[in-house]
Amino acid sequence: MSINVQIRDSVARITMFGRFDFQVHREFKDAYTPLLSNAAVREIEVEMSKVVYLDSSALGMLMLLNERVKAANKSITILNVSNVVAQVLEVANFSRIFNIKNAS
Repeated sequence: MSINVQIRDSVARITMFGRFDFQVHREFKDAYTPLLSNAAVREIEVEMSKVVYLDSSALGMLMLLNERVKAANKSITILNVSNVVAQVLEVANFSRIFNIKNAS
């Protein structure tokens, strides 16, 4: 898994590549933690078009991120999910919790 963070205006985008599983929990947390305390960032986007696999621990990491983003009075969007990821998110009813968009 590779994770890249870009900030443009008030939006931070976390772009992820590869397998999203427990092996990357530290890297994922290290990517988003500074964004929560950055006053200039009002929204966090998680770009997932290049994620080829995610497991239940990845779902848990997304839920934890959602809780922390809400506590910081910011918004979160999951972007461009692949078909495999979309199926997992659908089964987990993540569309009830997250704004999920397919837009570049």
